[in-house]
Amino acid sequence: MLDRRYFRYFDWVSFGLTIILLSIGLVFVFSATYSPNNPFSLFFKKQLGGALSGLCIYFFFCINDARKLARWGFFTYFIVLGLLLYTMIGGWIGMGGKRWISLYFMRFQPSELAKLFLPVFVACSFSDLEETKFGSALTPSFRDFLWPLGILLISFLIILKQPDLGTALIILFSGFILFWFVGIDKRFFLVFGIVGLLGAPLLWRCLKPYQQNRILVLFGQGDARKERYQVEQSKIAIGSGGVYGKGLLRGTQNKLQFLPEDHTDFIFSVICEELGFVGGVTVLLLFAMLFARIIFVILQLKSLFDQIVAVGLLVHILLSAYINIAMTTGLLPIVGIPLPLVSYGISNLWITLASLGWLNNIAIRRFYY
Repeated sequence: MLDRRYFRYFDWVSFGLTIILLSIGLVFVFSATYSPNNPFSLFFKKQLGGALSGLCIYFFFCINDARKLARWGFFTYFIVLGLLLYTMIGGWIGMGGKRWISLYFMRFQPSELAKLFLPVFVACSFSDLEETKFGSALTPSFRDFLWPLGILLISFLIILKQPDLGTALIILFSGFILFWFVGIDKRFFLVFGIVGLLGAPLLWRCLKPYQQNRILVLFGQGDARKERYQVEQSKIAIGSGGVYGKGLLRGTQNKLQFLPEDHTDFIFSVICEELGFVGGVTVLLLFAMLFARIIFVILQLKSLFDQIVAVGLLVHILLSAYINIAMTTGLLPIVGIPLPLVSYGISNLWITLASLGWLNNIAIRRFYY
């Protein structure tokens, strides 16, 4: 039952920023898929439906008691692992990977669920630690980390096998950031870094040829008409927008179909082409304000459990935003990560809104207990 305190403590700032970014996403999915013969494309209609249903998911995670969400969230992560294993066997194949489960009316990506429930799995794994304020020194033994570390590496390898390098790396780095936050011995990262360097040749051979080419492109290799085509067209679109852009629906790289995946991975390029430098910086500032607001709330939390969950929910959104914008500007290899709240993609949109709803829940309940 909701009381007056709920509405008093509701984080209207983060919710407002979420709505603004969600609206920008709808506008530019519309723009990227617009044609005079079919103004409201199927992609736009699906994204609009996904946004409306996603807001229902937002409020579901926002209204329910965060402690109840945590209790069933821990066991849900093992269901997610089961779904990931099923995807390897009976998943839907598309865009060079087997990443989706067909639900007849839509396709869903189970790896997105891993982003949502990994933080609560890690938090529950260390629930017996004494709760302290943010930043306090904790000294759990390395043995305490073996169980969650094993589950994290299994999740990483399954998602990498799909193959989905981008999501696999987000899961891996999210887990490591949470381990660092909980207080794992920093020598662990040194050892893991050394192992990673020694195992790099083996990992390189495990990558698909197109994934290897994307990494080589980052170092200036490849033909501009083949391997470098996506990133070159993206940078042309961003640069051609100038300061104020060409105007909504007037992006030539987009409308003449030079820019690939314009409504998904490269929607930031569409924004920069049509709204220019001003539009691109505005989107960056909106994300920065949203992340700053969430960090402000995390700094006020007194429960270690809530801190771990909140940090984990924030990290996967922050990493996704950074990787997407960096890859569209040629600073990182193209790994197929959508821009949260903005790119077309129902699975990612639902998980992002669920995470933000859960974060708002934590922000509200910090005044309750």
